[in-house]
Amino acid sequence: MKLLIIEDELELSASIVAYLSSENYVCEQAFTYDDALEKVNLYDYDCVLLDLMLPGGNGLDILQEIRENRNSVGVIIVSAKDSLDDKVKGLKIGADDYLAKPFHLPELSMRIYAIIRRREFAASNLLRSNGIEINLPAKYVCVGGRPVVLTRMEYELLLFFIGNRNKVVSKASMAEHLSGDMADMLDNHDFVYTHIKNLKAKLAEAGVRDCIKNVYGTGYKWLER
Repeated sequence: MKLLIIEDELELSASIVAYLSSENYVCEQAFTYDDALEKVNLYDYDCVLLDLMLPGGNGLDILQEIRENRNSVGVIIVSAKDSLDDKVKGLKIGADDYLAKPFHLPELSMRIYAIIRRREFAASNLLRSNGIEINLPAKYVCVGGRPVVLTRMEYELLLFFIGNRNKVVSKASMAEHLSGDMADMLDNHDFVYTHIKNLKAKLAEAGVRDCIKNVYGTGYKWLER
C-alpha cells in the first residue's frame, strides 16, 4: 500500500518513513505545501498523513482540494495543533482520523491499517478471491489451507489486483503503486511484467489459474469468478 507523508519536520518524517517501510508500506514524502499539493494531484495513494502547519500554506487547504477533486484517499491529520476547532474542521472537510503529536508509531500504523481495510476491503481482516484467502494483518496468503509464499512485491501486486477486481489496470499504474514516484524515473516498466509472471506462476502452482488477464495494449485485469 502506498502512503504520502506530508510533514515538514525532517526527523519526524524520516522516523515515520523508516517505521512504516518496515511494515511493508511504500512511502513518499512531501515537506512543503506546494510539494504536497503537486503530489496529491499527480499520484494515487492509499492513505495520506497530513500535517496542518506547513511551509507555504495550511494542510486543511490540501484536504479541501483532495475532497473537492472527489479523491477518496484515506486522510489522517497528524498535527501538534490539538485544538477542538481544527479537529472538527478537518473531520467536516473529510479527514478520516486525527492524531495529535506526539504519538506512538505502532498506533499510527494501526490507524492507517484500519482506514485502508475499511476503504479497500470492506472492513474485513480476511480478503477472499477466487479461492485465495489473505490474512491482512499477518500478510499471509493461502489456497485451500496451503500457504502461498510471495515476495513483498508479489503480495502488494496481488492486493492491488484484487482491490481493482474486474477493472483494467495499466502497467504504469502498477509501477507507480509498487515503486512510488520513482516510477517516473524508470526507463521502462518491464519489472512489473516480471512480478506479474512470477505471481501467476505461484498462483497456478497452488491451483489458481487464469485470474490475471492481459488486455492487449492497455494493461491487465483481475477476473473475479
